[in-house]
Amino acid sequence: MPLPAVTAVLLGLAGLIIGSFLAAVSVRLPREEDVVAGRSRCMSCRQPLKPWQMVPVFSWLILRGRCGQCGAGISGRYILIELAAGGVGVWGALNGQSWLMIGATALLGWQLLLIAIIDAENFWLPDVLTMPLIGTGLIASGLLAGGLPWNQIVGAVAGFGLLWLLAWLYRRVRGREGLGGGDPILFGATGAWVGWTGLPSVLLWASVVGLSLVLARLLLRHSVRGADRMPFGTFLAIGAWLTWLYGPLGL
Repeated sequence: MPLPAVTAVLLGLAGLIIGSFLAAVSVRLPREEDVVAGRSRCMSCRQPLKPWQMVPVFSWLILRGRCGQCGAGISGRYILIELAAGGVGVWGALNGQSWLMIGATALLGWQLLLIAIIDAENFWLPDVLTMPLIGTGLIASGLLAGGLPWNQIVGAVAGFGLLWLLAWLYRRVRGREGLGGGDPILFGATGAWVGWTGLPSVLLWASVVGLSLVLARLLLRHSVRGADRMPFGTFLAIGAWLTWLYGPLGL
C-alpha cells in the first residue's frame, strides 16, 4: 500500500469533500428536503451556489464566510464539519495497516460524525442514519474477521436490547420518556462495530462526555436541571469512535 503520509493526504482531501456533503445533509434532513438531488443554495437569498462557491474549506475562506450573491454571513459550522471529516479521513489512514481497516475506520467516523451533529442540533436520531450503521458494521466486521462476526452480531442484539430495556423501565417508573427511540438502535449499531465486549466501554466514554458537559455548564454558571435534554446519541457516537480506535477499556 502507499506510504502512510500519501494515504493520509488522499483520505484527508476525500474527507473534506465528504464533509461538505455531510454538512448539507445535516441541514436538509431535519427539514425533510432532498439530500441528494437538491441544489445547494444560500440560506438567506436562496440563490443556487456556483461550483466555485462549493469547494470545501477554500470557498468559505475566499468568500470570508459570506454569500457571494447577497453578502449574508455563512455559518462557520460548515467549514468546521468539513475539517472534522477531513480529520477523520487522516485519522483513518494513520490508524490501519490495511486498506480494509483504513476504509472501515474512515467510514465509521464519517457516519458517526453526521449522526452526532444531527442529534446535537436536533435531539433526533433518524433511522435512515442509524439502521445503515448496523449493516456497515456487520459487513466491515465480517470482512475483517474473514467470516461470521459473532462478537459483533451478539453486540448488535445486546446493545439494542439493553437500552430498549432501560428505556422501558424508566418509562414505567418515571411515567415519561428518558431515552429517545433512536438511542437503542444506535447502541445496537455500535455493537455491530465494536462487538459486545466493547459496549461497556462505549457507555463509559459516553457517560464521561456527558458528565464533562454538565460540569462545564456548571463552571460557566449555567443552570442544570434533571429535566434538561441531552444529546445522548452524540455521546454514544463519541464513545463508539474512541472504543473502535483504542479498543475496549481494560482488554
